[in-house]
Amino acid sequence: MPNTLWTLLVAVVAAVVTALAVGLVVTPRMEARKKRVGEVHTARDTFGATMLRILSVCSLLQKFERPAADDPDWTPVMRERLTGERARWWQQLDEATAWLLDNAATYAGSWPNARIIQFAIDYATHARLVVLSEREEDTKVELLLALTMPVQRQFFGWPWSRARHHFADHRAFDETIAHISGEPSNS
Repeated sequence: MPNTLWTLLVAVVAAVVTALAVGLVVTPRMEARKKRVGEVHTARDTFGATMLRILSVCSLLQKFERPAADDPDWTPVMRERLTGERARWWQQLDEATAWLLDNAATYAGSWPNARIIQFAIDYATHARLVVLSEREEDTKVELLLALTMPVQRQFFGWPWSRARHHFADHRAFDETIAHISGEPSNS
C-alpha cells in the first residue's frame, strides 16, 4: 500500500508542477503570440479593405465628374451637393493613403518575401505621394487606379489570377511609378 500511495503522490506532484509550468510559462507566451498574429491579420485585412476603398472612391470620382458651368440640368444646389460629395471622397482617399503609409510596417512586414514587402511599401509610399501631389484631380485618380489595381490583385486576388498576371502587374506598377517620378518607361 505504501508503494501505491507513493506513486499517487509523485503523480499528483508531477501533474501540479506541469500544470503550473504550462500556466506560468507556456500559456502567456501562446496568448501573446495569438494576439500578435491576430493584429497582423487584422492589419492585412485593413490593407485589403483600404485598397478596395481607394478603387471604389476613384471609380466614383470618375463617374461623377463636375458638371459644366453652363449645363442647365444642374441647379446650384445640386452642384454644391456634388462638390461636397467629391470633397468627402477626396478626404477618404487622403485618410486611406495616410493609413497605408502609417501602417506599412505592420502589414507589409508580415509577408515572408522581401520583394513582396518592398512591393507593399512602394505602393503605400507612391499612393500617398499621388494624393499629396499638385496634379490635376483626374490625373491623380488615374494614377491611383493604375497603382492600386495590380497591387490589389497580387495581394488579394485568386491564386491563379496572381500567378497569371504576376509579370504584367509588376511591369504595370513599375511603369506607373516611372510615370509618377517623371522617368522614361522601359517599354
